[in-house]
Amino acid sequence: MQPRTKQLYTNYTTLLQKAADINYASAVLGWDQEIYMPVKGAEYRSRQLATLASQAHELLTSDSYGTLLASLSSADGLTVREQCNVAKSLEDYAKAKMLPSAFVEELSKQTSLTFNAWVEARKMNDFSLFAGPLTNMIALKKQQAALYGYVEQPYDALLDDYEKGATVKMLDQVFAGIKEELPPILGKIKSAQQVGNDCFKQHFPKQQQWNFSIEVLTAMGFDFEAGRQDYSEHPFTTSFAPTDVRITTRVDEGNFASMLWSCIHEGGHGLYEQGLPEDQYGLPLGAATSLGIHESQSRLWENNVGRSAGFWSFFYPRLQKRFPGPLANVTAQDFIKAANKVEPSLIRTEADEVTYHFHVLIRYEIEKELITGQLSTSDLPARWNDLYAYYLGVRPKDDKTGVLQDVHWSHGMFGYFPTYTLGSFYAAQFFQQMQKDIPDLDNKIATGDLYPLLEWLRSSVHQYGRQYNSEELCKRITGQGLDPRFFIAYAKQKYGQVYGISEW
Repeated sequence: MQPRTKQLYTNYTTLLQKAADINYASAVLGWDQEIYMPVKGAEYRSRQLATLASQAHELLTSDSYGTLLASLSSADGLTVREQCNVAKSLEDYAKAKMLPSAFVEELSKQTSLTFNAWVEARKMNDFSLFAGPLTNMIALKKQQAALYGYVEQPYDALLDDYEKGATVKMLDQVFAGIKEELPPILGKIKSAQQVGNDCFKQHFPKQQQWNFSIEVLTAMGFDFEAGRQDYSEHPFTTSFAPTDVRITTRVDEGNFASMLWSCIHEGGHGLYEQGLPEDQYGLPLGAATSLGIHESQSRLWENNVGRSAGFWSFFYPRLQKRFPGPLANVTAQDFIKAANKVEPSLIRTEADEVTYHFHVLIRYEIEKELITGQLSTSDLPARWNDLYAYYLGVRPKDDKTGVLQDVHWSHGMFGYFPTYTLGSFYAAQFFQQMQKDIPDLDNKIATGDLYPLLEWLRSSVHQYGRQYNSEELCKRITGQGLDPRFFIAYAKQKYGQVYGISEW
C-alpha cells in the first residue's frame, strides 16, 4: 500500500472508531436505562443519550469525512476488505447526511421519553399513558422517511435501516406466502390430538431457572468473560465490542418456558456479536450483516437446535436434576412435545414456530398503516385486537398482553418486525446446509457437543460482518437466495413427528 493511501486509511479507521466509541458509550447508557437506572434518572438520561447521538452523527456527516471517503474510494493499494469497508461507509455517509444533527438529537430524546412512557404504561396496564409519546415518535419516523426519500412507500425508507433492500412490495409477497402456506399446516395440527405443555406451568424457582440458563448458554459457547446476562422487562441483546456483549432475560416462576426460550434466543444474538472480527471494530466489516441475518442466528439456536429432540436428549436429564419436583413424572418425549406445542396465543415472544409469523404479520400490517397515516394512535389498540382475532382467533384481555407487549415502537424501531420472519426463513435454510456440511450433526447435538455448530456459524456467517448483504451471504452459504420453502419443509417434517401427521 502506498504511504499516502495507508495514511488515509489510518485516518479513516481512527475517525470511525472514535464515532464507535461514542455510539457504544451511548449503548452502555441505553443498557443501563433498561436494567438499573432509577426512575427519576429518565430526564437527564434522555439528554445524555441525545448529546452522544448528535456528536457521533456530526462526526459521520462532516464534510472532512466525506472528502476522506472520496479520496479513499479512488486510492490504489487497498485490500478487498478495505475497499469493502470504504464502499459501505460511503453508503452510510450518504444516508446519514440526509438527517440533520438537530433531527438526530430530537429523535434520541424522544426515544428515551417514549421508552420510559412504555415502561410506565406496561406497569399500569394502560395504553393511554403511552399514546401521546408514541404519536410523537411516529411523527418523527414519518419525517425520517421523508428525509431519506423513497420511490413507492415511506415505510420502504424505514425498512432499509434494518434489512437493506427490503421493500413493502417484497415483503407483501413473503407474507402472502405465509397466508397461503401456514393456515393449512395449522389446520392439520388443530385436527390432530393436541399435546400438553402443563409441565412448563408449574413452580420453577427463579434462581434455579437462572442457573440452568447459564449452563445452557455456556454449552452454546457464550463467553462469560466477554459478556453477561441480566434481567430486563423485555429480553434484548446489546454489544459494546465483541469482547463485551450483554444479553437479558426475564423470569416467570409459574412458566419455565418464558425464560428458557428467551435465554437461548438472546444467546444466539450474543454469539453473533462475540463472533464479529475484533480487528474491524467500528468499521462496517465489524458489524452484523443485517437484522434478518442477526435474527437467523437467534431463531436457529432457539428453534432448530433448542427445541430439537437431540438437544433435549442431552439436556433433559440435567434439567430434571435441577427440578426433580415439577419434572419427576414428565418423560423426555412429553417434554419435547410440550416444547413444540402449536397453539394460537397472545404473546409473540412465547409463540410457537408456526403461529409466530402471524404475530409478525400483524405488526407489519399495523406499522404500514401507522406510517402512511391510515391508522391513528388512538385506534391502535382496537386494530391490534381485531387483527389478533382475525388471524389467530384470540383477543387480548388487556393492553399488557396486547399492544404494549413489545418494546420496539418505544425505540422508534419501525421496520424491524419483518426481520423476525426473514430470520426464521434464513435459519431453516442455513440449518439444512449445516446438516449437509457437518457429518453426524444431529448426534453431536444429542451428546451436548455444540462446538461444531458454533464453528460453522463463525466461519459461514460471523466472520464476514457486512462484507455481503443478506441475499449474497445466503447464496454464498447455500448456493441460492432466500427460499421460504425450506422453512415450510422443516415445519412439516418437525410437526409431523410431534403430532403424528403423515400426510400434509
